[in-house]
Amino acid sequence: MTWNWDLAWSRLLAVGIAILINLVVWAVLRLIISRIVRRIRIGSSIFNVRGFKWAQPVLRTLDSERRVKRAETIGSLLNSVVTVVIVVIAVIYVLQVLGVNIAPVLTSVGILGIAIGFGCQQLIRDFLAGIFITMEDQYGIGDAIETSEVVGVVESVGLRITRVRAPDGAIWYLRNGEILRLGNRSQGNYIAPTSDSPAPGSPASSSDPIGGAAR
Repeated sequence: MTWNWDLAWSRLLAVGIAILINLVVWAVLRLIISRIVRRIRIGSSIFNVRGFKWAQPVLRTLDSERRVKRAETIGSLLNSVVTVVIVVIAVIYVLQVLGVNIAPVLTSVGILGIAIGFGCQQLIRDFLAGIFITMEDQYGIGDAIETSEVVGVVESVGLRITRVRAPDGAIWYLRNGEILRLGNRSQGNYIAPTSDSPAPGSPASSSDPIGGAAR
């Protein structure tokens, strides 16, 4: 069997060019994301432009720590998405150049993805809810919130879990995907009830030390 060196070199060259192009695209996208994140952290006025209205919740009057955390979360998410997309595109193209039939591979990956999706539905739901909580600025560190389960102050907001400290000092770990109804006492003008008994449907009473924190 005679080895076709010309074909081999042409394929290696095509693979090298494809990898180089993907690396350049990846680096450019990461640079753009880092600049966007940096402007979010400092509250740049560029996000008043119509095309960047989606980022305005990040630019509310927040303390520095909260805005930095939100910017880092958004940046990390965007970087992960960009990296996964670029790697998948590069691998598919390289396999095609090398003459590999990718149809069975894609079928196997699709079946595996469906199986993992069914097994991790709740985990995926928690992550998606955490992403929207962060993007929409529903609550953040230091906010006084009220859910169906607990009233307390938010100590940590992750993509999967929100940690809340209750008035009695207990730490509650709430899965983001299971938070169906939430009130933020630190947004708007919360007024504590004046009656001795709690309002219908409210787990808190007038003696509840948790109130709306000024922003």
